[in-house]
Parts: sequence; structure tokens; C-alpha cells
Amino acid sequence: MQSANHSQKGKWPDESKSEITIMMLASDANPKGYVYAGVILKYVDLIAGLVAKRHAGHSNVVTASIDRMTFLKPVYIGNALILSARLNYVKRSSMEVEVTVEAENLDTGERDLTGTALVTTVALEHGKPIEVNPLILKGDEDKKRFHEGESRMINRLKEAGRISR
Repeated sequence: MQSANHSQKGKWPDESKSEITIMMLASDANPKGYVYAGVILKYVDLIAGLVAKRHAGHSNVVTASIDRMTFLKPVYIGNALILSARLNYVKRSSMEVEVTVEAENLDTGERDLTGTALVTTVALEHGKPIEVNPLILKGDEDKKRFHEGESRMINRLKEAGRISR
């Protein structure tokens, strides 16, 4: 992986991506053994913030919205919760982070995709939005993700009434 000290201003998505793994315990779940959605959301927010902070650098990063969180399958006590996150889109101060959530049955090693989320974060300094590094796009997949993220951002701004329809 390239370091951040390259000639082109900005950062590649790979420079900030992250993965975390957490074992789900009884305190994370209801009496039937299903992990609470709020516990999963906590870790989605955590990893999205980590990815955005890696990209933004010295500024503070906050979550502006979780555009979509889809729960596909349950997560159980004793599963390893595996979250992977990467940047899709960067505007001036805002960043869209895509998070995938998997559950691993530690007895069998079987993994299931259990959820996905799109998290918008904003870089702040002294409570005001601050410009972050642009996203350097390497290949067709990066470009596709960027353009899809840009479309979602425009739609979010339209829905919030911040740009005209």
C-alpha cells in the first residue's frame, strides 16, 4: 500500500479502510440470544468514524447520518461480529463510509453477511466544517462507488431541502 506521502493531493480509499472483530456476549443480546440492533449500530458508528478520521487527519469527525442500515440476518451470542468499512465518496467536508457487517459462527467458521450501512460523516474544526483530503480513485470500482455516493449525497441534500429539486 502506498503511503500518504505521494505526489497527488489526496488519499486512496485503501489508506483509510478498516476491519474490526468483536465477540458478541450475553450482555449484547436479548434473553433469546439475538444481538441488539443498537449494539451493532454502535460498532457501525465506531468503524465509520475511524475510517473518516483516518482520511480527514487532524480534524474532529462526527456522524451526520446513517443513510441506510439494513439488517439481513440475526447475530447471536458467541458470534464474532466482523465489520469492514471503506470510503465511497468525499465532498468538501463530508464523507460517505460504507460498512459491511458479518457474523462468524466460531464453532464452524461459517460467515454470513448480516448487514450493510451507509454512514455520512463530517470533519469539524472548532465546531465548523473543514475541508478534507480529496479521494483519489484508482480503478473502475472506485469510480463507480464514488459516483454512486455522489448521487446519494445529492439526494440526501434534496430531501433535507438544502438544494432545490
